[in-house]
Amino acid sequence: MNKKPKIAVFGGGSWATAIVKMLTENQQEVGWYMRNEQAITYIKENGHNPKYISAAEFDPKKLKLSSDINEMVTYADYLIFAIPSAFVKKELDKITLPLKEKVIFSAIKGIIPESGMLVGDHFHSKLNVPIEQIGVITGPCHAEEVAMERLSYLTVASKDKKVAKTMAKMLTSHFIKTKISDDLIGTEYAAMLKNIYAIAAGIAHGLGYGDNFQAVLMSNAIREMKRFIKKRHKMKRNINNSAYLGDLLVTGYSVFSRNRLFGNMIGKGYTVKSAQLEMSMIAEGYYATKSAYLLHEKIANKAKIPIINAIYEILYEDKNPKKVFAKLTDKLD
Repeated sequence: MNKKPKIAVFGGGSWATAIVKMLTENQQEVGWYMRNEQAITYIKENGHNPKYISAAEFDPKKLKLSSDINEMVTYADYLIFAIPSAFVKKELDKITLPLKEKVIFSAIKGIIPESGMLVGDHFHSKLNVPIEQIGVITGPCHAEEVAMERLSYLTVASKDKKVAKTMAKMLTSHFIKTKISDDLIGTEYAAMLKNIYAIAAGIAHGLGYGDNFQAVLMSNAIREMKRFIKKRHKMKRNINNSAYLGDLLVTGYSVFSRNRLFGNMIGKGYTVKSAQLEMSMIAEGYYATKSAYLLHEKIANKAKIPIINAIYEILYEDKNPKKVFAKLTDKLD
């Protein structure tokens, strides 16, 4: 691996755009793969993404843009994937080069539907990337606030401390602070689960529940998250750290949260399909809900997850949100 590794971001959405902005603060060149040729041309000419967080400005001379995923894999040593989980496998299937010499970081907040695996597990099991060369980038951090250069914090997780430190250093700037973690699996599950709880918060708001209930809902959500993650990967972790509780709170309460917005629309009476059509961005929590529910069904000694179950009933069993939440309120404490 080079002393100064080359880095590339894969994805053209808001979170990918935000990560590119973070990296260009202290990197001389950043690779950026996106499928949309028109967007690439626009960025080269105007210095910002035409569709996502256009407030984020770039020096095009610092960007190596390409719509050829294999070209970008060849270029970079560190690869950051920020593609919505529902489309990850389709993009990965385009890669014809071996990845075992690359360091892979996931900024994807979900499970790959086709394999039912966390992104890190998928890279390790399906694409033969050594587990020590896999990492996760998680919040609490909204893309929109990165564009405005508001102070934000990231957690960079990897089983290899040197890998985590290298990535953390590349992301750190005057408005981004980072910390590292060895809880690769736990932080990735937390990044997935918090989107489900944000949908729950949105539904509650749409149904007319107030701040008092929202506080109880979030309090129960962090404990539910702890129980779920413990079943999947038991290790010592402080669930109150920023990567878990902090990310949950910002996603559950922020006006920038697309998952909360999606849930709010459901609570106000939109169908799942109509809410999805109304939104210009993907609500990862929709896919995460099904993945979390199915994963939990495979566990013999199940944890108590009433919030996940309630959201699954609403999104996938077409049950009435008002009636489901009326029952859910009796299961919270």
